[in-house]
Amino acid sequence: MGARGGSGVYVGRRAAALVAAVLLALLAALLALAALYGRCRGEEAPPAPPSLPDGAAGGAGVPGGPPGVPSWRRLPRHLLPLHYDLELWPRVRPGQAGPFSFVGQVNITVRCRQDTRAAVLHSAGLRIRGAAVRGPLPEPGDAVWGSLPNPGVVVEVPELQEAAGEVAVLELRGRLQAGRRYVLQLGFQGRLEEDLDGLFLTRYTDQGRSSMLIASQLEPTYARTVYPCFDEPAMKATFNIRIIHDPSYVALSNMPAIDTSEMKDENGSLWTVTTFKTSLKMSTYITAFVICDFDYVTRTERGNEIRIWARKEAIKNGYVDYALNITGPIFSFLEDLLNISYPLPKTDLVALPDFGAGAMENWGLMTFQESSLMYLPSDKFTSRKAMIAIIVSHELGHQWFGNLVTMKWWNDLWLNEGLASYFEYLGATFVEPRLSLDKIFYDHVVQPVLREDNEVGVRSLSQNEDKIKGSFSLISLFDSITYNKGASITWMLSGFLTEKLFIKALNVVDAQDEVHLPASVKKIMDSWTCQNGFPVLTLNITTGTISQEQFLNKKNENTSTDSYNNTWIVPISWMRNGSSQPLIWLDKSSKFFPEMQVSESEYDWILLNVNLSGYYRVNYDQLNLKRLVHLLENDPKAIPAVSRFQLLDDVFALTQFGYIQIETALELTKYLAREDELFIWNVVLLNLVPENLESTLKNYEVYPLLKKYLLKRMLPIYHYYAGFIRQNVDALEHDYFAKVYLEKLFATACWLGLQDCLDLSYELYTKWMDNPQYKIPFLIRRTVSCYGVALGSDKEWNFAWEMYNHTDSTKEDKDILLSAMSCAKESWLLHRYLQYGLSDTLFSSNCTSIIISYVVTKDIGHRIAWDFVTENWPLLNERYGKELLHDVLKVMGRFVNTDVQIQELQVFYNTTLEEDERVTATLLLEFAKVENVERRQLLTKVADWLHKNVDD
Repeated sequence: MGARGGSGVYVGRRAAALVAAVLLALLAALLALAALYGRCRGEEAPPAPPSLPDGAAGGAGVPGGPPGVPSWRRLPRHLLPLHYDLELWPRVRPGQAGPFSFVGQVNITVRCRQDTRAAVLHSAGLRIRGAAVRGPLPEPGDAVWGSLPNPGVVVEVPELQEAAGEVAVLELRGRLQAGRRYVLQLGFQGRLEEDLDGLFLTRYTDQGRSSMLIASQLEPTYARTVYPCFDEPAMKATFNIRIIHDPSYVALSNMPAIDTSEMKDENGSLWTVTTFKTSLKMSTYITAFVICDFDYVTRTERGNEIRIWARKEAIKNGYVDYALNITGPIFSFLEDLLNISYPLPKTDLVALPDFGAGAMENWGLMTFQESSLMYLPSDKFTSRKAMIAIIVSHELGHQWFGNLVTMKWWNDLWLNEGLASYFEYLGATFVEPRLSLDKIFYDHVVQPVLREDNEVGVRSLSQNEDKIKGSFSLISLFDSITYNKGASITWMLSGFLTEKLFIKALNVVDAQDEVHLPASVKKIMDSWTCQNGFPVLTLNITTGTISQEQFLNKKNENTSTDSYNNTWIVPISWMRNGSSQPLIWLDKSSKFFPEMQVSESEYDWILLNVNLSGYYRVNYDQLNLKRLVHLLENDPKAIPAVSRFQLLDDVFALTQFGYIQIETALELTKYLAREDELFIWNVVLLNLVPENLESTLKNYEVYPLLKKYLLKRMLPIYHYYAGFIRQNVDALEHDYFAKVYLEKLFATACWLGLQDCLDLSYELYTKWMDNPQYKIPFLIRRTVSCYGVALGSDKEWNFAWEMYNHTDSTKEDKDILLSAMSCAKESWLLHRYLQYGLSDTLFSSNCTSIIISYVVTKDIGHRIAWDFVTENWPLLNERYGKELLHDVLKVMGRFVNTDVQIQELQVFYNTTLEEDERVTATLLLEFAKVENVERRQLLTKVADWLHKNVDD
């Protein structure tokens, strides 16, 4: 149990430090060979972009496009940016009505690498005016006299074309000479929207007053919507930035402000000009701008001024104090581990009331969604503090991993985000040492992506450039494959390479003899990054063989395989009879390992992938599984906690995908009365009592058997935590997994009819009714509210209704109460509740669909909700359209078991849906019917097994 300390293998500070210290060197080494990693399946390196010929603009063009438009998505390398002088002027005053716009001027100093008569750079949605090219500029050592033209000489730009691919082409009258520097000068104008991308405006309320601010989000390719630029990660340059803004606002950018002055516009109105210090070389996507009237809190860490900006009321109430208190220590932690000082003199973190990206690592000016930085007193029993530490650590990690050392292009995004996602847990567990690194990493990172990375069509980690078409494809790369699989592969890589080898360049690693590798590091990594999915390893302890295949759903007849013959080069950490063994490698589809053959003793067992050091699942033969079951029943702590979690997660996934029978998975649950880890209990309950099937399971024979079997095993851990709830709930403040998973444990106990759970819920709910100022412990508030209403009558329901309408109820409070009111056991209360949902005066219009979705999932509610939807369909369709019906049908589908039920629903479709929609809905119902038949067969097997084992 988390409150008493875990039993998993702890990754110590020194070990974590060694891993962290080498990751930056690893990233640099990987990026140095990024072209190799992008060349999967033996491809040749992509050719360089074609040269622009000596004609007026070039020649090679996009079919149908104007002359001179380049035919490649990437910019040509004829010009490389060295420095930007950038001025931005958002024409916004406080309280002003839209529409809004911004104007600006950018002067880009470039180095010409190849003679050209065209300058090609990115621009999207901007109106460019007054384009000019000046130079060549004098070089250090040039004589002040001679044949060099004056740097003020203009290379005439007779035409500027905005072409497909978000590029602007400056056609030049003369030729730019290789080796010389020039300045591209462009004025521009753009629209300032409220869409949270590029440079945007957002509105919010602070201290009861309506306000607005301007901020930026430029990753991956939105810098080009703010100013014309060379908008690729590798095309770094230094920046001088100047922002013109209303005097009542403060302007922030990547570097510290070095000067503020005043200017008047054409109407004589006064504006403030804020000028910032010259930046280090950086990518365009991490340039950043914020214009606001926020307050801030500050501290200095090793000369680095750290400021956190937020709404004035949030600063006054201390909501960002926790984030401020951890930011400095994480910075110092990173500096010490990496032995590289943070190179900027200041760091601003800004809490934006509305921000689509969640958080962004802009160098020196990180931006966050408010909830990612603010810790309120009411968050005491939530996981918010840990989440803030994780998110802040991720963005601070990027100051090195991504900002200092940067990927060449977006197809290598996993190197950037995967390392930062791995590193966020090192930083978080440093400032919150009660968090268990291995448990939280497996629970939050590895297990979720293993559940996703097993479908046909899921992409590989490394993408080839030719598969990425446009900005939409780039944005789609910011997914759990990039973040979580990238972090998982990094975790695995850090396991089989030593610190010394991390630090060496990869081509040196392949020549070393300190750690035996079965192939070059590139070949090992290609097997994980260039093909989709991951392997399942099957161990036979009688023959000593381990085989591998791609983990796919064997029940799916359409399953297809990728190339590489579904073979990975797999590092296998393992233990035998509790003793760790030397790392072994599986580098072919099947391999014999004599050390894997065991004796006839039931105490001779093998465990693979200890503490999830590798990104794969394990399928054991029946003999080894039988021995592991025996071990768990007698000494569960002989297997590390993370490995117990993994063992259970694997067997349920193997069952779901047709590798093993459900009875095999159930055997591993017999020991659970001795399991005291909440995160392990959670994975069991998610598989045995999935939330979306609770109401369905009660209609089957399996329910009373499951109730008896599970409650017998749940009682020890339930009573442990119930004791804290009754006597000293504050003791759970630092139990992370109690904050995250205790609700599921209590909800299941009450659902199974555990009398103590029902009594406790009604007792706490009644206490709240007697004193509305009393706060039900947040850890189980949703469960208590639901069963408080379910065990009562209209009196309890009416109290929930009253509290819902209370003026100081938070959004989360209201959602808990919306759900609780659907738990009523008297059908007339549910009928009344649904009717309330139709009222514009009682609920906002968006609540009606939420009420229906809650009622339709309850035991007695699904039929009531369906009748309500059919009777009121014209009005509901007018408000919500087909989306509501689709959501209701997904739930109703769980109850479709016969042709008669399908026909009943079909009648409704025929009167409400268009023909194409009817066909789709019918197919969904037929699919649901097949699923339900399979579910009945599965539950019959579960019931048969429980009949035989319920009294064990």
